[in-house]
Amino acid sequence: MENKNIETLKKLGLTTYESIVYLTLNYLVSGKAIEISEHSKVPRSKVYDVLKSLHEKNFIEIERSRPIKYSVIPPKEVFKREKKDLIYKLNQLELELNEIYEDQISQVQAPMWLIHGEEKIINKELEIISRSKKSINLRIGFLFKGEIERLNEIFNKKSKISINVLASPKCYVGNKKVEISNYFNQNNVFIKTDDIPQVKMIIRDENELLHIYSKFSKNKKDIIPNTSIGVWNQYEDIAKNYNERFMMQMKKLNSISNKNKNN
Repeated sequence: MENKNIETLKKLGLTTYESIVYLTLNYLVSGKAIEISEHSKVPRSKVYDVLKSLHEKNFIEIERSRPIKYSVIPPKEVFKREKKDLIYKLNQLELELNEIYEDQISQVQAPMWLIHGEEKIINKELEIISRSKKSINLRIGFLFKGEIERLNEIFNKKSKISINVLASPKCYVGNKKVEISNYFNQNNVFIKTDDIPQVKMIIRDENELLHIYSKFSKNKKDIIPNTSIGVWNQYEDIAKNYNERFMMQMKKLNSISNKNKNN
């Protein structure tokens, strides 16, 4: 009987003896307590309590005969139920811990952190966007590989908030030219293009800010690996200041666009 199977069952809340007996019953399908004790090597003095507990946890069934027989519930049924229950519990725990995290994060004494590496930076972007309640403002001067798809995925989930994007007309992802404005088509995304530096910025609800920088190759096309850094800032005054400047630039571009249409 493999230890890894016992350890996996223990993660579902079974004890070591319960795991051994349950695995044994899968081989026997059905049996009397004495038989189960002999095959599993679980002492007879323990096996009755173990079988009773497995029945209470809905892993086995008891046939009220003489002598009493114990039958295993088909693993497909057991694991379908247990996986559903585990996923539900994990989702509930995630919601509870996220509420605690989001409530406490603004109270941290030094609300500035450096984040290194593309994957960690993208994950932080998505985390910040997921916490948004009113608005997300983004200035996009470059993109990481695979980032645009993940941004679109979370934007689709945030259909009730205002999303403003100020983007460079084009950038290069993996040496491939990308026109950023063509990739955002959600109804709640308002996008303008302008000649902006190769940096990125995200502002959440006017009170949280992430700046992202990277070094580029000599032709300014490719990101040099392992040079990307994010500056995560939760000083509300700084975030509001950047947000005001961002919105002023968006209004200016919108005004120019309207004039050009009228002309």
